[in-house]
Parts: sequence; C-alpha cells; structure tokens
Amino acid sequence: MRAMILAAGRGERMRPLTDTTPKPLLDVGGTPLIGWHLRKLAAAGIRDVVINHAWLGEQIEAALGNGAAYGLRIVYSAEGTALETAGGVAKALPLLGESPFILLSADIYTDFPYERLVAAAKRLAETPQQLAHLVLAPTNRYQLDFNLDEQGLVRSEGAPSYTYANLAVLKPELVASISAGQTAKLGPLLHTFAAQGRISGEAYDGAWLNVGSPADLAEARTAAGR
Repeated sequence: MRAMILAAGRGERMRPLTDTTPKPLLDVGGTPLIGWHLRKLAAAGIRDVVINHAWLGEQIEAALGNGAAYGLRIVYSAEGTALETAGGVAKALPLLGESPFILLSADIYTDFPYERLVAAAKRLAETPQQLAHLVLAPTNRYQLDFNLDEQGLVRSEGAPSYTYANLAVLKPELVASISAGQTAKLGPLLHTFAAQGRISGEAYDGAWLNVGSPADLAEARTAAGR
C-alpha cells in the first residue's frame, strides 16, 4: 500500500515565511510539518510514499531524501508549476500503482490515527462501486464541504455540515478523467462521485488543524508541544 502527500502549494497566506521555505518544511515542535505525517504513516505500516512538489521543491527533496530516516521509501513527483490537487495526483499515478492509496495534504496537523486509513484502503479494495473514503471534520472554522448519511456515504446535497479534512483513500480511477500534466482540483470530482453514492466517509472530532496562516502555525506548534 502506498501513500501520497500533496506538498506542491505556494503557501501564499503563510508569507513571508514561505518566501524562502516551503510550507511542508516549516518547523512544528522540532519536526518539519510534513515530518509528522511521515512518522504517522510509518507507524501505521506504510513504507512507500510519493510526495509531489513545485515551489522550492528541491528543498523538500534535500531535507527528506529517500525517506530512510523515517523508515520509509520516498519518491518525488516534481511539478514545474503546481497542478492543483487532482492534477498532482493524476501526474503521480505511475508512481502510485493500481490499488487504493492514502492521500493527505502536507499542511494539516492532526492526531487522526492513520491505521484507520490503512483499514479503509483494504475495505475500498473489496468494494468495486466505491472510489474513495474521506475523513470529515465537524467544524465551522473552515469551508464546509459535505454531509454524511446514516449508511456512511458522503453526500453533497443540502447544507453541508463537515469540512473535508484533507485525509482520504482514493482509487486511481477517481482521477481517470484528468490527463497527466493537466491542472485540476480534486473538490469537483469528489462532489461528482459523492452525488453518485460512490464515496464513503467518517467524521473525526479529534485534533485537526489546517495550517494555512502564521496564526495556524503557532497553534500547531502549541499542540505539538503538549
């Protein structure tokens, strides 16, 4: 089983910090923000990780290398210009294989147990109709995206109650309509397939933070110090 970490964003709201340092490498409790994910993936039994990058991507490769320091094998999907979320995944598909894979964004901080993503990937592999499994955060701090029905299916209709937590398991088929090198966002695809009942999900009300601004970074550093 493989995992992909999305790390190609410019981090505009984090400037000037991200003028010289890519956001995934910003320090959080003595560890790069992305390092928390790498540790958690390794602890969950994942060994192969794909990381995409664009802005200052050479710094990410220099800092993380081949992943051996984390007990992982890391390969990189370099983008000259950031291709957005779905575009980044589509470009990296040759590195991800044909099975369901874990997808997460480098710029979140959470204590969500990644073992649950591994279990979700195994269930997804045995469910031909389903294309993804999403983790949803019950918060109104950020944009609300989806609902969750009694059968555990993610839904788009009605006033949304949950934020997509940027933690998911995807089948490669979900981005089949996106060409390699095409710029495209993941959100519209998720909404399309949610409307078809092809995406499962779970709500998580534990620690979760989208680290998008200096204030968010300070909050993540405080949480990491506990």
